[in-house]
Amino acid sequence: MTEPDILMQVRALNPAPANELTPAEQRRMTQLAVELSQASVRPLRGVTSPVRRRRAPLIAFSVLGAGALAVTLVATNVLGLGAWSGGADAAAADVLNSAAIATLGVTDPVVGPGQYLLIQTDAVYASHGADGNGEITSYLDGYRDELYVPADQDDDWVWMRYAHTPVQTFGPASEAFAAEMQPLYEDELLRAPAGTFYGGSPKEISGDYDSLPRDPSQLLQTIYAKTDGQGQSRDGAALVWIADVLRSGTVPADLRAALYQAAAEIPGVTITEQQATLDGTTGIAIGRVETVTNARQDIIIDPKTGQFIGEREISLDAQNGLPAGTASSSTAVTTTVVDAAPEGGTQYGNHPPGDKP
Repeated sequence: MTEPDILMQVRALNPAPANELTPAEQRRMTQLAVELSQASVRPLRGVTSPVRRRRAPLIAFSVLGAGALAVTLVATNVLGLGAWSGGADAAAADVLNSAAIATLGVTDPVVGPGQYLLIQTDAVYASHGADGNGEITSYLDGYRDELYVPADQDDDWVWMRYAHTPVQTFGPASEAFAAEMQPLYEDELLRAPAGTFYGGSPKEISGDYDSLPRDPSQLLQTIYAKTDGQGQSRDGAALVWIADVLRSGTVPADLRAALYQAAAEIPGVTITEQQATLDGTTGIAIGRVETVTNARQDIIIDPKTGQFIGEREISLDAQNGLPAGTASSSTAVTTTVVDAAPEGGTQYGNHPPGDKP
């Protein structure tokens, strides 16, 4: 859909009037609490913080269309009728606005009867442990998850979680730690009605997309309220929340556009890399630095298509055995419609209720 097409649709509508943890570490600690309470992980021997760095599916679906958002988003940013405050720097705001408008022309995948929305996540997370002298060492682990969401969301969802494998080590201690950890991991296949893996619900994490405002300024205020007291700063926590929701792979086009636009209103957001590549796909990295830990949260998007490529956190200082500039976490997400899901699997995977390490 071209910009004139969008404008024609707009005119046809009748618009109604500090803590010390990095954002990635906070997300991991939250996920750890969730997973431990659901008996979904085994403690890892020799690890300073026993986190199996897997995130539960962050899923919610919307029945809203893009028309209502087009009124606010396009009228505000193409026709110049809004009072956008412009928190991000001008270059970043231009990229985010372009991506938002491009997103309105995207048709979300249609999942027919008997089909599945396949959400494939390729991620890298830092694993930390202590050597024999008590010194912290780290390496980067690679993950792949495949989540199959049925057309009838009350039917069985299937979640394939592959054992992670080392991606990068940093010296002998790091190599030894990675070698020690690998035997502790294994593939896991889960199956649960309505996505109630480990006895939980996917909407417990993400909430209902339909309840989120599509007006970018209102959406940002909602995000501030949801993240109140989290992170090292209000603005940093808001950008992390946006990155977390986008990486779910299920955000409808109208909400993706509003999230891009909300990010454009966050102070301190800049272009951090013009050519950023995750899992073989290149886009522009938009991010923000937290001064307390000198870590940066990025989202990577293609402004020409509006595609969300992924997100990452980069430590600008050397820490925990990771060199300065290392991406301590990154996630790339792709979605497709498929005709079948793997057979088998149980609600609790390899860790039934009451299972003890």
